[in-house]
Amino acid sequence: MKYIIKRIVIAIPVLIGITVIDYAIMCMAGSPLEMLQGPRVSEAALEAKRIALGLDQPFYIQYFVWLGELLRGNMGYSVKHYEPVAAMIESHLGPTLLLMGTSLAVSLLLAVPAGIYSAVHQYSKGDYAVVTLSFLGSSIPGFFLSILLIYLFVGRLGWLPSSGMITLGTQGGAADVARHMVMPVLVLAISMAGTNIRYIRSAVLEILRQDYLRTARAKGIGRFLVINKHAMRNALIPIVTVIGMEIPMLFGGQVIIEQVFSWPGLGLMTMSAISNRDYPVIMGVCLLSAVVVLTANLVTDILYALVDPTIQLR
Repeated sequence: MKYIIKRIVIAIPVLIGITVIDYAIMCMAGSPLEMLQGPRVSEAALEAKRIALGLDQPFYIQYFVWLGELLRGNMGYSVKHYEPVAAMIESHLGPTLLLMGTSLAVSLLLAVPAGIYSAVHQYSKGDYAVVTLSFLGSSIPGFFLSILLIYLFVGRLGWLPSSGMITLGTQGGAADVARHMVMPVLVLAISMAGTNIRYIRSAVLEILRQDYLRTARAKGIGRFLVINKHAMRNALIPIVTVIGMEIPMLFGGQVIIEQVFSWPGLGLMTMSAISNRDYPVIMGVCLLSAVVVLTANLVTDILYALVDPTIQLR
């Protein structure tokens, strides 16, 4: 418990530093009022809007005003949609978490058996095939694989819907949502599985060379128990590291995938906010992303201790 409190205390200044950098970069990118300029909008109206939003103040004053409102539980209002940022994030967070969780689970279901098989059958044809597929999966850009899947399953076969989360004009349902999830989940899972397979293969290979496994085999313990009971427990440490690193990457990487498949999650909302320079929404998403990264690192450290009791959290 002391370790968790210590990490949270350390994370607070890190989180503040991240928000300062994000806010500075965002301000350098330009004003959201530039998106409103046109023949129908007068300079007086723009100036009034600038004053109302506090954009006439220096950068540091704008940041402290935003931080003060955040500490009161107010993340601001969208410049484009005039909705509370917290409510917008809440409405889009569910689809994103659903897509993230399913993709991570599918990637592990693909990577763990494939990585173990590749390590146990080192230098076999199956090993070469698995390693080749893993390099292929991690090398193909997500947007390119998305286009290929859309061409195959939508354009040629007509099996799957091309975009959205539910079919328009219907009540949706679990089966309908699952059909819409197939392609985005495949794109994200294949990319992660390609990387995970190589890490798992390397971890299992290193463990299989340890003396205690040779002793276990010499005692007549079956091959299944040697690999899945003795080897896998020690191989889990680098695997936990990879998963902890991939959660933040998955959170950010699915922005493009959600855009391609029009998935109504945070990624689609973020792209819309960036194109409209919607400062409050961008800062809300950046803050959430930073919290996810810091939380993932903390959870990874805690899982270390659960996997390996010799690791002490201090």
